[in-house]
Amino acid sequence: MRTKLLLISLLATLSISCDFLKPEANKVPIARVNESYLYEEDIAALISENMSEADSTLIVSNFINRWATQQLLIDQARINLTETQLEDYEKLVQDYKNDLLTEAYKNTIVSRQLDSTITEQEFDNYYEENKENFKLNDELMKIRYIHLDENYSNLSQTRTILARFDDEDKKMLDSLSIQFKAYNFNDSTWVKKQAVMNALPVLRTADPNLLKKSNFAQIQDSLGVYLVKIEDILKTNDIAPLSYVRPTIREIILNKRKLELIRELERDITKDAVKNNKYEVYNNQ
Repeated sequence: MRTKLLLISLLATLSISCDFLKPEANKVPIARVNESYLYEEDIAALISENMSEADSTLIVSNFINRWATQQLLIDQARINLTETQLEDYEKLVQDYKNDLLTEAYKNTIVSRQLDSTITEQEFDNYYEENKENFKLNDELMKIRYIHLDENYSNLSQTRTILARFDDEDKKMLDSLSIQFKAYNFNDSTWVKKQAVMNALPVLRTADPNLLKKSNFAQIQDSLGVYLVKIEDILKTNDIAPLSYVRPTIREIILNKRKLELIRELERDITKDAVKNNKYEVYNNQ
């Protein structure tokens, strides 16, 4: 009922005369611009039951005004643009519509048929065949570290177990981690050097000799003590490890499969059309 009252109020505000309306049958018009009509069903999704009347009125009124402005501009374009221009734009619109429909259909078919499983052998093969395409643009590091308060009482033992880092040490560090200001024990994952510097700004001003493979360092600044173990480093232009480029390889392989499915779809649909006499080319020369 509130929606009906809102529409009646808007109609009165816009001074739309029923004498000029020639709407489609079984549709309730709420606005007209020349020969174009906006119907109640066009704005139904704009209004929800939990909206206040004031909010509903504002939202619908703004929508109608934007619609009217667009329709007026379209009508003026049809009057002022040349026939050639209008034909060109109509062709662009039709081409765009055709592209949307065909892409939507192809994507639907691909999503149904695409096998997204990639074996380790496929990863290995693609990596080995394309290594030169995976040169690094950034330095990578494998690192573990702990940031401690400067008055941390168990510094010596913590340093020892972080440097040794066997299975028992890992369990011990996990149990002590609530006492650390920050830490990272995942030293099997390659991360960009810049990300490490962002996490540990103290390394920006540290001795560059500390940032070498297998080094263990203890650094202190005004924010505390840092225990840092660098497991490995890769430089710019080194070949990226497979573990680092695995997501990229996955996307490449899946995209190749998608393209092949699309090519098969295009071949099959054309072949079937010819077979069923739905497609033929006339030789008029």
